[in-house]
Amino acid sequence: MTTRRLGLLLPSSGTVQEVDFYRRVPSHVTVHSARMRLPATTEADEARMLDVHVLPAAADLATMRPDVVVFSCTSAGALRGRDYEARLCGQIGEAAGAPVVSTMQAVRDELARLRVRSVAVVTPYPEALTGPIRTGLEADGLTVPVAAGLGLTDSLEIAAIPPDAIVRFAVETFRRGPADAVLVACCTFRGFDARESIAAQLGVPVVTSNQAALGAALRLLDGTHRAPHGAGRAEGAGATLSD
Repeated sequence: MTTRRLGLLLPSSGTVQEVDFYRRVPSHVTVHSARMRLPATTEADEARMLDVHVLPAAADLATMRPDVVVFSCTSAGALRGRDYEARLCGQIGEAAGAPVVSTMQAVRDELARLRVRSVAVVTPYPEALTGPIRTGLEADGLTVPVAAGLGLTDSLEIAAIPPDAIVRFAVETFRRGPADAVLVACCTFRGFDARESIAAQLGVPVVTSNQAALGAALRLLDGTHRAPHGAGRAEGAGATLSD
């Protein structure tokens, strides 16, 4: 099978995305990263990243001729709204010379595929970044009965949160505002590793940033409807994910 190159455009302080992708891509897909400077997960630093660092990093990715590029930052994708995000991804595609998967759009598409009408949102962020994610989902017509963040701005501190702590936080949050599904948002949060346990405890579908983005990227690369390894057993207790 022909080797396909997946470009990963991620914040410079992100340490989870590459690991999540490396562990789950099929053998014919290779993952190659470029980093956009982001000292801290704050609204100001994310705005600076969008304005200054995204397109140069995308141009760097172009030199290895990617087959697809993932814009791997959920909160930045939501920060300025869906129209801005779509324009930015168009610019990234031009700079990188490849189709682009927006993590936030991949999340929207996954929630639409699941046909849920309400979603409980869990993030590691402060409210300044959790709020735009909630607003964006509500603009899509979803009900968000609860959206809670841990208030963290240090990406390495976010990445260090173990999956069992994410599970506890997600379950506690969901029980304050039950919904049809749970979204664990943030690309440098170990939500992918926590996903099956959350679904098993709550019995509802669980979507995570990296799971949704990787699934969308693999479908673009292969023209298949296969979920990435480890992404297919969290649509409710005992269920199987099928695209």
